[in-house]
Amino acid sequence: MKTIKEPAREIRVRAEVDVLVVGSGPAGIMAAEAAAKDGKLKVMLIESRGYLGGNLTIGLPILSYLNAKGEQVIKGAAQKFIDRLRARNAASEHTPCKLHISLTIADSEEIKTVAWEMMDDAGVDVLLYAFASDAIVEDGCVKGVIIESKAGREAILAKTVIDCTGDADVAFRAGVECRKGDERGRMQPPSLMFSMRGVNMAQVRDNVVNHYDEYGMDIMPPEQFRKGKFTMVGMRKQLADARSKGYGLTVDRTIFTTGINDDEVWVNMTRVSGVDSTDPASYTHAEHKCRKQLYEAVRYLKDYIPGFENAWLETVPPFTGIRESRVIVGKYTLTKEDLLEARHFDDEIAVASYPVDLHHEEGGDCTLIYSKGDYEIPYRTLVPEKIKGLLVAGRNASMDHKAMAATRVMATCMAMGEAAGAAARIAIEDGVDPSEVDVKKVQKALLDNGGYLR
Repeated sequence: MKTIKEPAREIRVRAEVDVLVVGSGPAGIMAAEAAAKDGKLKVMLIESRGYLGGNLTIGLPILSYLNAKGEQVIKGAAQKFIDRLRARNAASEHTPCKLHISLTIADSEEIKTVAWEMMDDAGVDVLLYAFASDAIVEDGCVKGVIIESKAGREAILAKTVIDCTGDADVAFRAGVECRKGDERGRMQPPSLMFSMRGVNMAQVRDNVVNHYDEYGMDIMPPEQFRKGKFTMVGMRKQLADARSKGYGLTVDRTIFTTGINDDEVWVNMTRVSGVDSTDPASYTHAEHKCRKQLYEAVRYLKDYIPGFENAWLETVPPFTGIRESRVIVGKYTLTKEDLLEARHFDDEIAVASYPVDLHHEEGGDCTLIYSKGDYEIPYRTLVPEKIKGLLVAGRNASMDHKAMAATRVMATCMAMGEAAGAAARIAIEDGVDPSEVDVKKVQKALLDNGGYLR
């Protein structure tokens, strides 16, 4: 590969803070708020896009606030976030789901507004349109990040950095060992969501409930669709028939979720295999392919699913959602067996219940494996094995391929984010590195904020 030599130069220090959170997705906004609690620390949140919320804003249902028994296990800051949305009539109740344990519907645009309100109330300094391009590391400790923006190349110095990029960008550049995918490096494919309006929801419900054998759902009983919000996953026969007639569909199941509005659905029927979101050319390929695929999905729904005949394409989010990319090697790597056996950890910082939801690296199907009960996420998964001054939260935490397929959902990521933010704050207050923080103090902080631990 051809290279050039970049000359050394001094760059401006834009800010010096106590805690810097990189990435404003589900984990990032919770981490920033928790770190800034009580207003004692200077906290900054940076985001490469022009709004806050990340994957919360692309039309996905928020899965698994509840467990299989209908009990709420994701609480604390994540629940207060939903409470803020409900005050604006912008979020549903937590609804049990046989397939996805539970789902919560939220308005994508209102999420952006509520996230801003949270940062304002917490006193977090927000900087948008800034991409973290490198880490500042001295003697094995992260001291800040290098950002790139329209203002050029600048530095932000921090006592602790929390990587909530989803791709472990800061951790990777700081020299933290990272992994991708399964034993062959294959990762779950991304999808571009989109919404449709003008759907006759009464007709959709009637066909599924009264003609269940013809419009069957994957393990979901017909009673689940009689009222309230729901996600539909199935209709394999209809999709296979459309494929046989030349429809260019890349998934094996029909998947859509009701939106906030009565005639609105969000569709999850695009996917591109072999994508690496840390490679811009690969990510560009995914965006291009998904954009083409969604029109075939719209055509299929209008032609094959009663209730969609007069519906139209309403919204396409600004980016394709990534299910999997880099994860760090942390003090502990959570495994599939930890989840399925519902193992206990003394340093638990979150309880979750979502199954291993593995979208096949090749082909158009998905495998779900359910745990025998609620499982725990240990604090050590947020702590890099060697590098200090750094925490991670979200889907880039230390998990194996199949464990990450369960913990990647947004409610769980929010719980991890709150824990990381609380840990960063307590570590600074106690004058220790986050890797040495008293986890019992972190657990107490989470419980005091209404959280749930076993």
